[in-house]
Amino acid sequence: MMDFGLQGLGCMGMSEFYGDTDVAEARATLEQALASGVRLFDTADMYGLGANEEFLAPFVQAHRSQLLIATKFGYTRTPARPDDWSLDNRPSYIRAAVEGSLRRLGVETIDLYYMHRRQPDVPLEDSVGAMAELVRAGKVRGLGLCEVSAAELRAAHAVHPISALQSEWSLFSRGIEQDVLAVAREQGTAVVPFAPLGRGLLTGNALQLAADDARRHFPRFQDENRGANLALAAQVEQLALARGVTSAQMALAWLYTQAAALEVTVVPIPGTRRRNRLTENLQAAALRLNDAEMAALNQLAAGVRGIAV
Repeated sequence: MMDFGLQGLGCMGMSEFYGDTDVAEARATLEQALASGVRLFDTADMYGLGANEEFLAPFVQAHRSQLLIATKFGYTRTPARPDDWSLDNRPSYIRAAVEGSLRRLGVETIDLYYMHRRQPDVPLEDSVGAMAELVRAGKVRGLGLCEVSAAELRAAHAVHPISALQSEWSLFSRGIEQDVLAVAREQGTAVVPFAPLGRGLLTGNALQLAADDARRHFPRFQDENRGANLALAAQVEQLALARGVTSAQMALAWLYTQAAALEVTVVPIPGTRRRNRLTENLQAAALRLNDAEMAALNQLAAGVRGIAV
């Protein structure tokens, strides 16, 4: 199994979706993450319409032997078609997409290459087979899938070992616990949760969403759902205070503790653009919660509203 470390860094927000970015602070955050032991840096070809890979390129090239770069293909968004959220998993598209990512990142090999989402009308075996060809060609080291079902994960693994599964998993989003995690454990696939802080709900911050913040379109942030979920988050914060940690640390500690109980390898990738938040998140990697804390948090999680995105 590829050594991803205990925690990675989600880099999406440095280029798009969550409002304006302080570029100098974002670059300093990358450097501090690496100095703090982070190995896995996560991007995708559609983040910032390619700009996120380009933003990361100087950092990746400067520290190539010290880090793992993960990127993704699948969404057909481009500068010419920024509102095109359709998917393409055809082998011909995959072969073209990897060349674009290699060029933007300025590297010869991508450490972890994900299918960003599954296109149902393309046989999974064809897509994963094309990805496996990239491994044999030396353009990719390991393969990953995002947000697939248990059956899809098992079928893909039969074609080529799947190094990582990236799906949303947090105290406030637990769908993959039903059956997907059992397959990941069985196959030795690392689980890489995105949005492990509930897309910001579990950070302990008052959520002030910019006009172009993508979260405005998610049900959990709309209308009465937002108020109900913020009330639950406030109770998480009280439990965190009792433990002497922040809400974000409590949420990440829940994830590490839950993964240990379910016997899966977990590498959360909380996204941040600020060094102080990075430090806070990394401190949670050593935290484990007791049974009473887990029971209290699980009870709160059962009340989350608007999970579908």
